Amino acid sequence: MQNGKLNVAIVGLGFGKEFIPIYQCHPQASMYAICQRTREKLDEVGDAFKVERRYTDFDALLRDPEVDAVHINSPIHLHAPQSVAALRAGKHVACTVPAATTVEECRQIVEAARESGRNYMMMETAIYTREFLYVRELRDTGKLGRIQFMRGCHQQEMAGWPGYWEGLPPMHYATHAVSPCLALVRGEAESVVCFGSGRIAERLIAKYGSPFAVESALFKVRNQQLAFEVTRSLFETARQYVESFDVYGEKTAFEWQRVEGEDPVVHEGETPRRVKVPDYAGLLPEPIQRFTTKGVYDEAHAHLSFIQGGGHGGSHPHLVNEFVSSILEGRRPFPDVYQSVNWTCAGICAHESAMRGGAMVRLPEFH
Repeated sequence: MQNGKLNVAIVGLGFGKEFIPIYQCHPQASMYAICQRTREKLDEVGDAFKVERRYTDFDALLRDPEVDAVHINSPIHLHAPQSVAALRAGKHVACTVPAATTVEECRQIVEAARESGRNYMMMETAIYTREFLYVRELRDTGKLGRIQFMRGCHQQEMAGWPGYWEGLPPMHYATHAVSPCLALVRGEAESVVCFGSGRIAERLIAKYGSPFAVESALFKVRNQQLAFEVTRSLFETARQYVESFDVYGEKTAFEWQRVEGEDPVVHEGETPRRVKVPDYAGLLPEPIQRFTTKGVYDEAHAHLSFIQGGGHGGSHPHLVNEFVSSILEGRRPFPDVYQSVNWTCAGICAHESAMRGGAMVRLPEFH
């Protein structure tokens, strides 16, 4: 801590760069250090944003006693081992999605967080978009009524992305579609039945052994009379990028727009109407409010995920604020470690179900 501010280190400077100015502007955070394996890129980013403390070695970063928290944006296969190492080094951890690639890795994250007493938060953009915050407000004001059913969908063409994405099982990156459904009902996934559909190129199948172009799952919510659907595709499926959720309540339903540029639809009983979803910058400290409506770069330099994802619905400053404030207030973040691993395991177990021809798979309980 410096001057009452949390010292944050960002690990991985592709997508991670998007967060540097937000931490720099947050009134309770200090953008203390950055970490990147390539020295040239490390210095390029450090010089551009005037971050003096720089590391090419992750373990050296963890040995720095001035680092209070790390925000991990490295390739997917490093998320769990780096999170566990950071927690065991006494650092609070924020990690981009998904939390892990296996159920065992999820278990290790929970154990490390529990033993260290440090906060772990998966930085899930989907539950801090303006659309999610709008529907959450409908829920909290009683306008939705009893939630009866939900649906999540994330379709994205990943051709041209870094090689570790090639052939990734669709449901292994399902948290953007799973999380809004579970967050709205304050629940966890209990079990799943999933089917694979279509087929991708043999060169893609060879990477992970997953043949499916699309995976479609039906989840049961633990201890609630609720189920929700999730559809996920990554390769060779024609569709404009969409990262969406629909919610059907007894009084009101919310349906995501079909194409970019349209407005979502709210059904009040049987009467539909298009709605303009407001911005929720007012929930944030004033110095970071501007980051809900624009990125930190011009369009020529923004990360591809930010461009394809339509700016992730203004979620980035909300994520930063929740991570920082939860630590300083001594409370669990949202999502906490248990929600984070449940949302991640939902996709892992869904893919297992698909590979077993649609057999029901129960998710582990970590509490």
